Amino acid sequence: MLREGFRELRRPVAQAPLQPDPQSWPSNRITLCWLGHATVLINFYGLRILTDPVLGNRCGVDLALGTAGPKRFIAPALRFDQLPPIEVVLLSHAHMDHMDLATLSRFKKAPFAVTASETRDVLAGTPFKGATELRWGESATFRNGKGDLRLDAFEVKHWGVRWPKKTPRGYVGYVLEREGRKILFGGDTANTPLFAGLRAKGPFDAALMPIAAYQPWIRNHCTPEQAFAMANQAGARYVVPVHHQTFKLSDKPMDEPIERMREAMAKEPERLALQRVGETFTLA
Repeated sequence: MLREGFRELRRPVAQAPLQPDPQSWPSNRITLCWLGHATVLINFYGLRILTDPVLGNRCGVDLALGTAGPKRFIAPALRFDQLPPIEVVLLSHAHMDHMDLATLSRFKKAPFAVTASETRDVLAGTPFKGATELRWGESATFRNGKGDLRLDAFEVKHWGVRWPKKTPRGYVGYVLEREGRKILFGGDTANTPLFAGLRAKGPFDAALMPIAAYQPWIRNHCTPEQAFAMANQAGARYVVPVHHQTFKLSDKPMDEPIERMREAMAKEPERLALQRVGETFTLA
């Protein structure tokens, strides 16, 4: 184990294969870019949204000398200082690879933010201490000069405890709706029939679905095949796989989740979006 730890320290973090240029994205379209793990930058008709921001080299416990936890394999497609102005942040739950205090603390002023129930106290030392908590079935609306964004929190199958405390905390997915278009952000979830119940809220232009950490954590994380099935059940046109290729969180090879996703969608490859860190996809 000690030898493995030293090997991890020496391992370099690879550069993202692609680097996006958000300044060039049109404000009259919907553009998505996978920055790594569950972090997706969305330009939703000119409104810039960031999901589960994790942009450091590690995710985990914040210590005086840095963050102790899993090290990235691939750097984020954009550094924090390369982000465009962000207007909305979505936080799905309080796990350290989704609610990264080091990244959130870098915001000089918090954008409008929503988070799962019983998680706001985790954000107390950050600019996001006033984030809006949403329970399953609750909604919030962001309004500015660019128009409204409606956010509906929905139930997923996961868990929300944040180490070292054993406090029960919420965990949610979100439906994003703006000008009649809809995006589904699945957060983190195991296989569940709950996504079939979302079809009535659709159709969805895209579903951001987690596809890794299923072995041995199958009770809390879905497989790629299950993620695709749930996106179909919800009625999503495109599927954006997230939560893979970034941190080693399971026993499986790093490339296995995306390879299985490609195989699962082999008959409809045109529906699979954002397979590489930094890749950009614009919805018609």
